[in-house]
Amino acid sequence: MATGNKYATQITQEGDSWTAEITRRASRKQVIVSKTQAGFASETEAQAWADNELKTFSEQQKERNERRDQTR
Repeated sequence: MATGNKYATQITQEGDSWTAEITRRASRKQVIVSKTQAGFASETEAQAWADNELKTFSEQQKERNERRDQTR
């Protein structure tokens, strides 16, 4: 059985600004960026945005999957 999370956050620094990304594990080797936001002044701001967006993103995915299950 597989362990681990399908969605994760990644914070990177580009010059003076920080970039936050929500990544999705498509396969064992492939990772896809689902959502990104750049231009944060600090790492903590970027992490806070990523955590908040990951929560809402996963809730939207859950609702979407439930709607699709109803149609099957």
